[in-house]
Amino acid sequence: MVEKTLTIKNEAGLHMRPAGEFAKLATKCTSDVKIIHKEKNINAKSVLNIMAAGIKCGDEITIQCDGANETEDLQILVDAVENGLGE
Repeated sequence: MVEKTLTIKNEAGLHMRPAGEFAKLATKCTSDVKIIHKEKNINAKSVLNIMAAGIKCGDEITIQCDGANETEDLQILVDAVENGLGE
């Protein structure tokens, strides 16, 4: 398992569009992908679960990947968050 902690930079947090983009990327990953936010484990392949977590600008999240391609999957997701998830 690999993980990385990041700070959300999107002004509106992970609302519908960035949450959907993250879930879409996570679904393409072969690893099991989770987001940890305020001690909650969130299924990163579910846009509804991501939105329900209420992740706001400035919040820290930890992305965890566990599986055969975990390192590559983590890097794809980290790059996407650092680049604002399309916003």
